[in-house]
Amino acid sequence: MIALRHRFHGHGGLRGVYQRGQSIRGPMMNLRFVHRDPGRPYRVAVVVSRKVSKSAVVRNRIRRRIYELVRTSDKDVTPGTDLVFTVFDEQLAKLESAKLQTIVSGLLSKTARQ
Repeated sequence: MIALRHRFHGHGGLRGVYQRGQSIRGPMMNLRFVHRDPGRPYRVAVVVSRKVSKSAVVRNRIRRRIYELVRTSDKDVTPGTDLVFTVFDEQLAKLESAKLQTIVSGLLSKTARQ
């Protein structure tokens, strides 16, 4: 599980990312990000709508898998970056780990370049 310091807190936490953030579209998810102070830790949120799957079990499985991939690829994330993954495909719950890893790491590497 991702550490508490790498999560968003409060009701308006994601508002700044949605207002000022840049967006990168992936094959099954979208990533919005904002660069903040590099001295602060990065923060991550994963948004999985009920339109993706009616089952909370499937939505939480997708959420946990993405959190774990971000946690293990900690070196690819720029410090001080706010990341919001928005999932729009249910197939992420059953996708192979290697393919999901390439999708997530590809999106994270694009944030470092911008």
